Amino acid sequence: MTENFLVEHDGPITTITFNRPERRNCLDQAVILDFERHLHAVRDDRDCRVLIVTGKGTAFCAGADKSMFESPAGAVVDPAERRRRMSEFGKRWPRLIGRAFDVLAHLDQITIGAINGYAVGGGWSFALAFDFAIAVEGAEFWVPEVDLDVPYRGAPASGLAAMLGPWRAKEAILMCCHYKAEELFAMGALNRVVKPEALMPAAHELAKTMAAKSRDALASSKRDINAVFFGQRLF
Repeated sequence: MTENFLVEHDGPITTITFNRPERRNCLDQAVILDFERHLHAVRDDRDCRVLIVTGKGTAFCAGADKSMFESPAGAVVDPAERRRRMSEFGKRWPRLIGRAFDVLAHLDQITIGAINGYAVGGGWSFALAFDFAIAVEGAEFWVPEVDLDVPYRGAPASGLAAMLGPWRAKEAILMCCHYKAEELFAMGALNRVVKPEALMPAAHELAKTMAAKSRDALASSKRDINAVFFGQRLF
């Protein structure tokens, strides 16, 4: 069975890679819990100074795994059963995503998102928690939750509103608008947009720059900035 994530250590830099390319690195409960477990390991690793997160294949993370709403054979379930599953999804999904988001956003380590393709729903939510985000040209971002009758709430929604401002955030969340990486960069919502072959070199160059700085100065400064957008760290 393929592991959901690949983890690499290069001195003070750890890289976590979503490893479900055949499913566009989509999320289900097991994947989210696995991601949270890896984040806890990074949090407790005193040798790790910088975390890079990226995806394998053409997507960074394409949000919820649609197989959760289908029958085992792949056929779409009847409408009533689908609504029931969507209702259950809406109740538990924000908490699952939010819990992993909180760990990621409040890590003492500097975090870099290397967005290699689609960042949808929970994928864009996680991207909002990074300290720095670099995306490939043409990468697409959107949150489809409202169109799926699921509220988009919690720290990711607050982070998106803080990043885009109230009007753009309502376009993104209520209208479920799609954005290209180039549009988000123009809005100040990404640090850089690069060609695909330049993505990981750019992420590693930034990681090495940050790893050379004072651990305590970075962590304390980061906490004060993040408190404005995500609230005080609770652990």
